[in-house]
Amino acid sequence: MSDTPIIDLGNDSESEDVIMIEDQPETSAPKEAGTPSTMDTSETVEVASEQDSDEVEFVPVDVNMLAEEKKNSGNDEYKLKRYEAALHLYSEAIHLSPGTAAYYGNRSACYMMLGDYRSALNDVKTAITIDEKYEKGYVRMAKCSLMLGDVIGTEQAIRKFLTLDPSNTALREEIASLKQLRDLNEKAAACYDKKDYRTCLYHCDNAIKIAPGSIQNKLLKAECLAMLERFEEACNIAISIMQTHSTNADAIYVRGLTLYYSDNLEKGLLHFERALMLDPDHKKAKAMRQKAKQLKEKKESGNELWKSGKYRDALATYTEALELDPQNKDINSKLYYNRALVNSKLGNLREAIADCSSALALNEKYMKALLQRAKLYYNMENYEEAVKDYEKALKSDRSPEVKNLLRDAKFQLKKSKRKDYYKILGVTKQASEDEIKKAYRKRALVHHPDRHANATDEEKKEQERKFKELGEAYTILSDPVKKSRYDSGQDLEEMNHSADIDPQQIYRQFFFPSDYGFGGFQGGGGGNSSNFSFHFG
Repeated sequence: MSDTPIIDLGNDSESEDVIMIEDQPETSAPKEAGTPSTMDTSETVEVASEQDSDEVEFVPVDVNMLAEEKKNSGNDEYKLKRYEAALHLYSEAIHLSPGTAAYYGNRSACYMMLGDYRSALNDVKTAITIDEKYEKGYVRMAKCSLMLGDVIGTEQAIRKFLTLDPSNTALREEIASLKQLRDLNEKAAACYDKKDYRTCLYHCDNAIKIAPGSIQNKLLKAECLAMLERFEEACNIAISIMQTHSTNADAIYVRGLTLYYSDNLEKGLLHFERALMLDPDHKKAKAMRQKAKQLKEKKESGNELWKSGKYRDALATYTEALELDPQNKDINSKLYYNRALVNSKLGNLREAIADCSSALALNEKYMKALLQRAKLYYNMENYEEAVKDYEKALKSDRSPEVKNLLRDAKFQLKKSKRKDYYKILGVTKQASEDEIKKAYRKRALVHHPDRHANATDEEKKEQERKFKELGEAYTILSDPVKKSRYDSGQDLEEMNHSADIDPQQIYRQFFFPSDYGFGGFQGGGGGNSSNFSFHFG
């Protein structure tokens, strides 16, 4: 298909691929009722001509000849690709001779080159109204209709043209393109119905190459872009159409989609309602308005329940809201975060962590969800994961608060890698001195090596390890100073309790205190601990 529309130069035998300047004025068809009026070819106007300072002579001018001159000047501008200037000259010719079909045909060619296919189609329709046998008018009507994506209009124009001249092949490319366009439209519709938006977008792009003025295909493309989260591109298309077609319900609907899926629920809802005001039967706008209203109501209800401390009701409401539109990632990420806060209040820490992770899966830059998850990991003493989250948060937020949280999590992680003496003794951090002694006595008797003299070598080693750890734990936790330093993590790097602790000595001191004098451990007399034997394999 030729890229440049061929303007009418008044020669029916001219090639559609070459612009030829018309040498003779074209005679208009007889004027019919309802068509633009034209002056008679013999009609003239009088133009003032100054002969001398006191007398003015009026010279008759042929209006049709003047109109023809305007057309010829327009042709010259068109050949130089100065389409705006050509458009102006053709409009002047039409003003002088509104009943000449060729002038409208030429102006329609200018409109096509300027991308204004709708105006081009209107002009060529006027030309055909003036002259029903204006073959070039049907050619251009088919081209314009195809550019606008009007399949039915294109078919009608082609059919009328072939009725006038069955052997003419001037529209062979348009006939092939029309078939291709119809096929692409069907494929795009099928993919859209299957929610295969990526493939639908592909077919829309190919259809737009054939019909660059098709608003329908552009809006379908924009809708697919919105569903693929390419909101800026979708928005640009919708706005560009709204600028020239402010009452296009489809364009307003697509604009609403981009707002709704960009976490602007209120404005999105307003656009859906506006689309329905223009087209009450707009099914898509109706469905999205209902969904947006429900989502808004559930979200606000959940927030109110949270504020009033009704956490279980808030949990149920946020869950219901999350089921309304899985496609809306921005709003759902906030709903997951809100539900995480509720789960945290209810003591459901694992569920709260899962909700934070879901929020981050939808929006990886959601700082509140990241910090909340880090806090939850910290509270569950999963310091490794807490450190990872705080380190990630610090890349985006270098505030002192985040730095301090990371420093504390790293410190707790380092503490957690030490032996847990409370766990070894089976007591809590709030255990009294007496409870610590009782716990040591009970477990030391269980794990003393002499109790396992007949065990396998592997089992003996395991019991010796546990017996030694009991001694370490008792040494630290029974001493208030050492216990305090252990609890606070002071001198964390230097603390190595196992190297200088003799578990047998602690055991003898605990169970046989009479063997020890003022000198502390047995050394120069007064003890008979030799009567107690120990076996270490």
